[in-house]
Amino acid sequence: MVDVFSGRLLVSKDGRSVDPEEALQNKVVGLYFSAGWCSPCRDFTPVLCDFYTELLEETQPPAPFEVVFISSDHSAEEMAGYMRAMHGNWLALPFHDPYKHDLKKKYNITAIPKLVIVKQTGEVITDKGRKQIRDKGLSCFRNWLEGADIFQNFSI
Repeated sequence: MVDVFSGRLLVSKDGRSVDPEEALQNKVVGLYFSAGWCSPCRDFTPVLCDFYTELLEETQPPAPFEVVFISSDHSAEEMAGYMRAMHGNWLALPFHDPYKHDLKKKYNITAIPKLVIVKQTGEVITDKGRKQIRDKGLSCFRNWLEGADIFQNFSI
């Protein structure tokens, strides 16, 4: 993920700046393209929250998984409100970072919500994260982990 977010900062739900190199190292990363005004996004976000919480808080050791929210909200205030109201304790690209446009282009985002699961290199494991979570629940994480080339002694 160093390649993808090199030289940038991410923000946590509570507004702290986070070094992506540290936060995303050796993790499967879900790039979550979403917005508060989008009703399919509001439908899926609680599902993603539950998935994230189960993987990180209810498994020992916590799963090597992180979500980075890339907002399509209309303002920084909308983004912050959406994060406070609905999001899990995951990270986000700051609203005013123009890099979100590059990411949308790179990962061919034409509609939201979209959850793209990527390796450390930024290479796509699947661009159907949302469908896989809905269809398979936690078991899809095992496939992502295998595709991520991260050695982990992790089981679900």
